[in-house]
Amino acid sequence: MREVRRTDRVIPDAEVRDLLRRAEWGVLSTVSEDGTPYGVPLNYWVTDDSLYFHCAVEGRKTENLGHSPSVSFCVVGTTEVMPEKFGTKYESVIVAGRAEEVFAAGKEAALEGLLRKYSADFFDEGIDYIRTIGEKTRVFRIEIDHVSGKARRA
Repeated sequence: MREVRRTDRVIPDAEVRDLLRRAEWGVLSTVSEDGTPYGVPLNYWVTDDSLYFHCAVEGRKTENLGHSPSVSFCVVGTTEVMPEKFGTKYESVIVAGRAEEVFAAGKEAALEGLLRKYSADFFDEGIDYIRTIGEKTRVFRIEIDHVSGKARRA
C-alpha cells in the first residue's frame, strides 16, 4: 500500500474511525472486467473492521464486484474553500479492502445497522420495510484491509 505523501496532514486512527462513523455517505470505487473504473456514491454503516452497504440485486456495481472484489471507499467530511489561500480545509478517509456479499443474519444485522445510522427515529417501521425489500436488495461487507485519513485544518 502506498504511503500518504503529506505526512503532516495524517490524522490519528481515532479520528479516522470517528469520521467513518459520522460521515453520511462515501464513494465506492470498483473496476469492471474490461478495466473501466466506476465510482458510485452510497450510504453505508461501519463497524470496527468492516463497512456495509446495500444495493439492488443487479447492476454495474454488483457486476464489477463479481469480477473483482477489491475496492476503494472514500469519505469526505467537513470542507471549507479558502480562496485567499488557494486551498481547501478538509478531512477525508480512504479505505481499501475486499467486498463480499453477506446473507441471512449478517444481511439482517447490516440492514439494521443502516437503520440505526440513518433512520433511528423510525426503527420499527424500518424493520417492516426491510422485510418487504429483503429479496430485492443485496448487502455487501467490505473487510477493511487498510485505512488512512488526512486533514487540512488551517
